[in-house]
Amino acid sequence: MKLDIREMHSYDIEIIVDYFVNADHSFLRGMGVEKNKLPKRADWIEKLKIDLTKPYEKKEFYYVIWLIDNKAVGHSNINMIEFDSIATMHLHLWDKENRKNGLGIEFLKLTIPCYFEKFSLKKLICEPFSENVGPNKALKKVGFSLVKIYDTIPGWINFYQVVNRYELKKEQLPL
Repeated sequence: MKLDIREMHSYDIEIIVDYFVNADHSFLRGMGVEKNKLPKRADWIEKLKIDLTKPYEKKEFYYVIWLIDNKAVGHSNINMIEFDSIATMHLHLWDKENRKNGLGIEFLKLTIPCYFEKFSLKKLICEPFSENVGPNKALKKVGFSLVKIYDTIPGWINFYQVVNRYELKKEQLPL
């Protein structure tokens, strides 16, 4: 099995959006996502298509596609990007058969250096829902430090929840 990553292409956008808009309510809740906060599919696709054309310094979002034997199986993305400073990371394995077996950790090891390099980051943040076990375990295993636990609405598609804030500083690389 060969694991690899690549930047998102325009043909990946619908797959990523559909991962969310076609998911059932309980799956989304488990990730801390509120289904009724998701944008309309067409609007979300258009937003990502526009952002895809922007230079790194101007991007609102940046997506990395996760591949097993050249087949897309998930993605990671950053948002709340402050070029040359900080960004917030998200991670998603699309099919449940690829979860809970260490693949997320291996994909993160490939993905994280890409974010630091392309966006000249000094720090990467990830704030998973405290009840979402998978990302909380994976982040610790790739070197993120838990810096606080607090109540918030961590993103534009999330409900109010307890999150674990993890941080990884550039000087903590390589993974």
